[in-house]
Amino acid sequence: MALSVETCAAQHIGDRKEQQDRVGLLPNPKRPGFFMALLADGMGGHSGGAMAAEQVILKGQQNFEAFGPADETPKELLRSIIDEAHTVIKLTRFTSEQDPHTTACVLLFQPGRIDWAHCGDSRIYHFRGDRLVSRSFDHSYVNEMLRKGYLTPEQAESHPQKNVLLGCLGSEREPTIDYGEAAPPAAGDIFLLCSDGLWAYFSDDELGGVLTAHPPRAAAEILIQRARDRANGHGDNCSLVIIKLVEKQEEKKSPPAAARPAPRPAHP
Repeated sequence: MALSVETCAAQHIGDRKEQQDRVGLLPNPKRPGFFMALLADGMGGHSGGAMAAEQVILKGQQNFEAFGPADETPKELLRSIIDEAHTVIKLTRFTSEQDPHTTACVLLFQPGRIDWAHCGDSRIYHFRGDRLVSRSFDHSYVNEMLRKGYLTPEQAESHPQKNVLLGCLGSEREPTIDYGEAAPPAAGDIFLLCSDGLWAYFSDDELGGVLTAHPPRAAAEILIQRARDRANGHGDNCSLVIIKLVEKQEEKKSPPAAARPAPRPAHP
């Protein structure tokens, strides 16, 4: 079954003074059918977060353009993007007064498979229709306590340290990276990359319902507007990337026109 891809990337500054999230949808000029989606949620004063998030997009672009499937596995490519961005961001901490950090979500699409990696608490969702197939694990203190059974979901929701990260780019420790894949992808697969400024206001079921019912651009507008309404004037930067796989519609060929006899030459 031939697949076509529908995509959308969208952002809102929320109620912050600066947009420190970054998103990217990158085609590969050398490899038709390959593209990459990226999202980074930057943290740090004096534009440090914006710089950190920008490094994820830049490294993604550089490494993806140099990617050769025969020489490098998808996992190696994804890891190189996150590791190299982490190194650059970490060096910036020693050469400026900024304290830059960022999350990272990177998804690689190539014919027959999709691979992704993430670090931090920005999320990658994989839906098949409106059914959740997988969701990335937040590298946060509260999520770790929840996983170990020390907190209930209700306690985690209102915990004062729910925004404390255990893993991100730019920190002293090496970033924790989780990986996932869909091979082969199928019609009805939907991938959502988003920052916590979006996912904090939605259940998995609501996200799946909106993404299934609407094309990516309309879904993005609905989700961002609902997040803004629910933030009630206290919203963070809000960013997302949507990738939706649909069955490719074959072009209907018009039947050949009926043959007509050639006109006879006119005689004087």
